[in-house]
Amino acid sequence: MEKFTSLTGVAAPLPMVNIDTDMVIPKDYLKTTARTGLGRHLFAEMRYREDGSERAEFVLNRPAYRQASILIAFENFGCGSSREHAPWALRDFGIRCVIAPSFADIFFNNCFKNGILPLVLPKAICEQLVDEAERGANATLTIDLEAQELVRSDGGRIAFEVEPFRRQRLLQGLDEVGATMAKAGGIDAFESRLAKQQFWRMDALGQ
Repeated sequence: MEKFTSLTGVAAPLPMVNIDTDMVIPKDYLKTTARTGLGRHLFAEMRYREDGSERAEFVLNRPAYRQASILIAFENFGCGSSREHAPWALRDFGIRCVIAPSFADIFFNNCFKNGILPLVLPKAICEQLVDEAERGANATLTIDLEAQELVRSDGGRIAFEVEPFRRQRLLQGLDEVGATMAKAGGIDAFESRLAKQQFWRMDALGQ
C-alpha cells in the first residue's frame, strides 16, 4: 500500500449528505476482485448518461476537477452496503482523501485499508472548504498527516486528529496484513518460546 504522508492537490466539492456506496460504485461493477480499473466507473450514474456520454455538469467531469485528489462532502459519506469496491474506485480515480463531517463505519475502516484518509472535520469547516473548492484548480489543499494539519489555499491552517494506530499505518503504507507482517519477528520469537515452555501442548498437536 502506498504511504500517505503529505498530499497537495485539487479538492472537488460534492456537497451532498448520505452519499452511499452504490452511488460511489454502482452494483453493476462489483464482479471484479481487482482493485484497478474501477476509477472510470466512480460515481457512474452521476457522471454518465445512459448512452455512456459524460454529464458535463458533474463535478469530476469539469476540467478543473478531472485530476482531483481530494473530495469534500457532507454527513454520512459511504453509508449503504459494505462493498470495499467503493474505496477501490476512489483510489483508482486518484482520490487519496475524503473530507466530511462523518462517515459510515465500514467505509471509514475500508479507507484506511486502501491508503485513503477519511478526514472528519466539523460541518461548518466542510461548508467553507466546499465554497473554496468552487474556485476550481486554484483551490488546492495540503493534507499533512505527519503534522495533522490541513493547509487551505489561502494559507490558513486547520488542525485535525487521526487515531494514532491508523495514522501510523497510513504513514508507513501498511494495511492490516502488512502491519501484522511487520511484527513477524516478534511473533516467531513468541511462538518459539511458547513451544519450549509448553512442549506438551505441541506434542499433543503433533508439532
